[in-house]
Amino acid sequence: MKHIESHLFVIIGATGDLTSRKLLPSLYAMIADQGLGDRCRILGVATSELTDEAFRESTKDALRAAGHDDEDFEAWSDRAVHYQCIRPGYEALRERIEALEEEYGMRGNRVFYLALPPRVFPTAIEGLGEAGLAKSSGWTRLVVEKPFGRDLESARELNELVHRYFDESQVYRIDHYLGKETVQNLLVLRFANSLFESSWNRDRVKSVQISVAEELGVEHRAGYYEHAGALRDMVQSHLTQVMTLVAMEPPASLEADSIRNEKVKVLQSIQRIDPEQVVVGRYGPGTSNGSPVGGYLEEEGVAADSTTGTFVAMRVDIDNWRWQGVPFYLRTGKRLPRRLTQIAIEFYEPPVCLFDREGLCQVHSNTLVITLQPHEGFELLFDVKAPEERFRLITLPLDFFYEEAFGPLPAAYTTLIKDLLSGDQTLFVRADEVEESWRLFTPLLARSGEPDPYPAGSWGPEASERLPARDGNAWVVR
Repeated sequence: MKHIESHLFVIIGATGDLTSRKLLPSLYAMIADQGLGDRCRILGVATSELTDEAFRESTKDALRAAGHDDEDFEAWSDRAVHYQCIRPGYEALRERIEALEEEYGMRGNRVFYLALPPRVFPTAIEGLGEAGLAKSSGWTRLVVEKPFGRDLESARELNELVHRYFDESQVYRIDHYLGKETVQNLLVLRFANSLFESSWNRDRVKSVQISVAEELGVEHRAGYYEHAGALRDMVQSHLTQVMTLVAMEPPASLEADSIRNEKVKVLQSIQRIDPEQVVVGRYGPGTSNGSPVGGYLEEEGVAADSTTGTFVAMRVDIDNWRWQGVPFYLRTGKRLPRRLTQIAIEFYEPPVCLFDREGLCQVHSNTLVITLQPHEGFELLFDVKAPEERFRLITLPLDFFYEEAFGPLPAAYTTLIKDLLSGDQTLFVRADEVEESWRLFTPLLARSGEPDPYPAGSWGPEASERLPARDGNAWVVR
């Protein structure tokens, strides 16, 4: 990995939930793993009036809650963590940054991480730019969390604002799904193993499914979710990013833009998503983990007349040489039976069903199941003969799971922060990727009417089961 230079890591929105639950624990894990020590200084920025000492204590609390119990993090926090209230303005922030860099003899390398609600992205970006913080004597990197825009128009406006102050090479749009080891390993699985790549096309693949199931409801995020819904929250970002990695052509090299170019080509090959091939649902009362739970409309902060969807399933068609005619099914929802993120590549059955023809049994499709959570790994499902019986076939998996082979995996945010500090943009989303994705999904936002109901604890509305069934397919769940 590229050497990580000394830098100042500025977290704007430092008192929020994202910072305490994800950023600080992942950042410290990366610092400890890489032995960065004093090469990384943190400046928390928020509207709260806090001292350095108060923010250091909250940092220690966040690290303890994440399971860090070594003695080093307390000493590191006392000397490397600082705080600046943003109320005096971005000029005051610039002065504080310059003072810290002078105090520690730093070279002007800076990260600005916007751990903020999307509605205040423009204010922060403009504040940084107008204060001259987009440029420095070293490198400057801007990190923006999803969702990047609410539709195509707002995404373009936000990109234009970012590019008014920052070059695209400075911008890191983060989607934490891309930090998962199994997502990254998709490229290796495909392009380092001819067994799979030679079959990764319309001649061999019957369908592709990408499912992201969440067991929880909206919890304390109803205010955000009412304005986002499942389409904005999950489909436009996580599911689309995974789909492009599954479907892309081999890149010319492993350079960031070479890979991202191929992902954009996939999106450009999708001309239109048929609204008739889209199912939107909303969970009602049901059970979760054996306990009764209320429906979405009963959640605190949800409007009584809400039409927000908590479930989306759709068929997407990629009109290119490799995938013409192969349905890609995307599905995500809240209050489903269990937490699960899987990709299922279903291959065609043999051209001659010898065993089925003899009336002995049914031959099943070979299916490659790639699990991203809760247990990252791969399963290849294939038929074998049951012992001591005349050609009775049963389906069994050949499997590989990361933690069994390598032990605990780093958190996705830890991986992405490491790449950020190394200047590697491969796993971050480029401006044209964002806009192409919104081009596809913005027309679907105009949908009106009530979402299809489904009971909490089920796999979604009945209409979602009919979606693949129209094509002779069915959802795969492992």
